[in-house]
Amino acid sequence: MSDQPHETTAKGGFETRAIHAGYEPDPTTGAVIPPIYATSTYKQDGVGGLRGGYEYSRSANPTRTALEGALAAVEDGERGFAMASGLAAEDTLVRATCRPGDHVVLPDDAYGGTFRLFDKVEKAWGLEHTPVDLTDLDAVRAAIRPGSTRLVWLETPTNPLLNVGDIEALAAVAHDAGAMLVVDNTFASPYLQQPLTLGADVVVHSTTKYVGGHSDVVGGALVVRDLELAEQVAFHQNSIGAVPGPFDCFLTHRGLKTLGVRMDRHCDNAEKVVEFLTRHPAVTQVLYPGLPEHPGHEVASRQMKRYGGMVAFRVAGGEQQALAACERAQVFTLGESLGGVESLIEHPGRMTHASVAGTDLEVPADLVRLSVGIETADDLLADLDRALG
Repeated sequence: MSDQPHETTAKGGFETRAIHAGYEPDPTTGAVIPPIYATSTYKQDGVGGLRGGYEYSRSANPTRTALEGALAAVEDGERGFAMASGLAAEDTLVRATCRPGDHVVLPDDAYGGTFRLFDKVEKAWGLEHTPVDLTDLDAVRAAIRPGSTRLVWLETPTNPLLNVGDIEALAAVAHDAGAMLVVDNTFASPYLQQPLTLGADVVVHSTTKYVGGHSDVVGGALVVRDLELAEQVAFHQNSIGAVPGPFDCFLTHRGLKTLGVRMDRHCDNAEKVVEFLTRHPAVTQVLYPGLPEHPGHEVASRQMKRYGGMVAFRVAGGEQQALAACERAQVFTLGESLGGVESLIEHPGRMTHASVAGTDLEVPADLVRLSVGIETADDLLADLDRALG
């Protein structure tokens, strides 16, 4: 292991970096996969004589180091941080960059858990926030409070309405005001979009989703491009303790290695699902950035490699028909989360976004969200046809 815990060693294309960055085969055994270092502490060679910089696994663990190096490499960042969950990553970043009395601009269709964090937890700590349509640059400028806005927080595409924000333009707006642009890249994944290369300062992931990719681990990540900010994040992560265990890191790293090939299949299947849904009489609207009529299509075409595996649609007949479609699906599993190899279906208003009911972020009651997996596409289409009656 390197004395620089987050060093990224692999160059080349995305798939090469995803497989090789962050870890060299073990010099003693030749093991090509990072071992699971199930240890809490490390023997010191004399007081303060740390081997490779390791002293206690809250501060650093070799299995985590390997994952963090790979995450930094695939996002083209300077340093990556593996966290206990996506929300743990968000909270750690906020504590590292904001103070009571500061202000954050949020999407007006943010993920419900993110909104809950800012509205119920950070607000009580003294951090103010303003939800705004981040596709409207003038509205973002108007929402920024010069001198107190520290972060402009972007999801693109958003969860669950799949709106698309212009990363490059929003980075310029944020930087002009002395703020940082944070991009939640969970829906796109590092394979389809690299926000740091477009001017963002921080990338956030729920690695539970596409990065892990198999619905068997919970985790989060931050990737930054400024080493001074990296030191602040590292200090707060260690102080707060928002760290994943070594087995979680092992599973997440294993998933990352196949992200490229999985995302290609997710996108292939999602495009077929979208084509099917746009022709179905029980569907009144399909939300997908790959559709030419989608308001964010042009921006998505510029900043994304493809349009992703997430699809949302609205059902004729309202909420009850949307619920019935969710309950009738069989190949699509009724469940929260997303980004796994299996297809999932859910009703955001009653499930993932129930926490924003009654607020400006409330989602339509007739909305259904799909996480399109990598099963045989014809089976997915037949299942949706049955579900929609």
